[in-house]
Amino acid sequence: MINDYIQDNKQRFLDELIEILKIPSISADSAYAGEVRKMAEDLSVRLSDSGADHIELIETAGHPIVYGDKIIDPKLPTVLVYGHYDVQPPDPIDLWESGPFEPVIKKTKIHPEGAIFARGACDDKGQMYMQVKAFEAMVKTNSLPCNVKFLIEGEEEVGSENLEDVIKANADKFKADVILVSDTGIMANDIPTITTGLRGLSYVEVEVTGPNRDLHSGLYGGAVANPINALSKMIAALKDENNHITIPGFYDQVETISEDEKTLMANAPFSVQSYCDALGINDVSGENGYSTLERATVRPTLDVNGIWGGYIGEGAKTVIASKAYAKISMRLVPNQDYNVITKLFEDYFKTLAPEGITVKVTPHHGGEPAVTPVDSDEYRAASMAMETTFGKKPIPLRSGGSIPIVAMFERVLGIKTVLFGFGLDSDAIHSPNEHYGLFNYYKGIETIPLFYANYAKLKSN
Repeated sequence: MINDYIQDNKQRFLDELIEILKIPSISADSAYAGEVRKMAEDLSVRLSDSGADHIELIETAGHPIVYGDKIIDPKLPTVLVYGHYDVQPPDPIDLWESGPFEPVIKKTKIHPEGAIFARGACDDKGQMYMQVKAFEAMVKTNSLPCNVKFLIEGEEEVGSENLEDVIKANADKFKADVILVSDTGIMANDIPTITTGLRGLSYVEVEVTGPNRDLHSGLYGGAVANPINALSKMIAALKDENNHITIPGFYDQVETISEDEKTLMANAPFSVQSYCDALGINDVSGENGYSTLERATVRPTLDVNGIWGGYIGEGAKTVIASKAYAKISMRLVPNQDYNVITKLFEDYFKTLAPEGITVKVTPHHGGEPAVTPVDSDEYRAASMAMETTFGKKPIPLRSGGSIPIVAMFERVLGIKTVLFGFGLDSDAIHSPNEHYGLFNYYKGIETIPLFYANYAKLKSN
C-alpha cells in the first residue's frame, strides 16, 4: 500500500523538491536571512500538508527551527527526525554548469536514471525532504507505526550555534526513543551502507600581521617580514614529511580502532583506482601507514579550507601585504575534545611565527566525534530495511564527515542516533555542481517506512 502511494506520487515528490531547491537558504551569509526564513516558512506548510501536527517555528538567536509531530499513541516508541534546511554558499559560481538555485535534472555515468543538480540537492534538502515524503506516505495510507517528531534547523552549515540551547530549553518537546538522520551516504547504489561513526571538528581562522600597512615590495622587500610568506611556511610546518600533524599533544587521545574494524574496512568493496578516477587525480595522499579508507574516516586530519591576502586582482600590484589569512579545519576522532584541540592548535601556531609577525587565532565552531552501536534495535531496524530494498545486507562504516549534533543529542537528551543517509561521495556536496540521484531520493522514500515498521516491531518484543 505504501509503495503504491509512493509510485502514484513520485512526480509530485520530485516537483516539490525542485521548488524548495530554488530557495537560496544560505545560513552563512546575512544577506540571505530573508530567504532562510522563507525556506523555514515554506517547509512548515509542506510538513503540515504531509500530515504533521503542532507545526511551529521555534525562534532562536539566529535562524528558526521547524518543528512538527504526529503522536498516534504515547505508549508507542517515538522517532525524532533531524534534518537541516540551510545550505552552503554556492561559490565559486563560475564553476557551476547550471545555476545553483535553478535545479536541473541531468543523466550522469553514476546516475543514468538522472540526478537533480542544485545547491542543497543532497546536503541536506533532498535527504531531509525524503524523510518528509516517507512520513507522508505512511500517514496517508494509515501505516504509521510510531510517533514522529520533526526537528529541522537552519544553522547546521554554520555550526548549529543555537540548537543546544533550544534543546535544553525544550527537552520534553524533543523527548524520543531514537533520532533518525539522513545527512550521510552509501558507498554506491549497489552497496548499501549505514554510517556508524562521525569525526568531530575544530574550525579556526588565523590572521597573520606584519607591517602596519601594505608596503612597496621594491622599497621594503627583503627587509620586512612578509605575512603571506610567513603564513605559507607556518601552514607547511603543521605537517611533517609523513603527513603527520606536528601539533604537540594532538594525537594523545586518539582512539585506536580494533583489529576487527580494521579488517572490516580492508574488506569493504573500495577501489583506490576508481576513487582517483572519480576525482581526476593520479594518486592518493595522506598520513603514512594507513589505507585511504582509514585516512578518510578513523584518523584525524588538518586541512586549509581557504587562504588569502595581498593583491589578487587583474594585472600586477607590487605590495607586501600587511595581513594574510587562512581558514583551517581539523577533523577529530573519538576521545579528541575539540576545545582541547583548538587550544593546542592556537598555542602551537603562535610559536611558528617568525620575528616581525603577530598571530591571531579565532575559533569558529566545532563538535565532538560520535560512534553509534551496531547491536541495537535501532541499527537492526535500519539494516533490515536496507536489506529489503537493496536486496543485500548493508555494510556498517564510519564516515569522515562531521555532524556535531549527534554527540550533542546524546549528551543532552540521552538518545542514540541512526545515520540513515542515501547520498554518494560523488554528489559534490559543498562543491559546485552538487547533485542527488533520483534513484537515491526515491530509494530513501521507499526504505524509510520499513525502518519505522521494523523498529516498532522490535521495540514491541
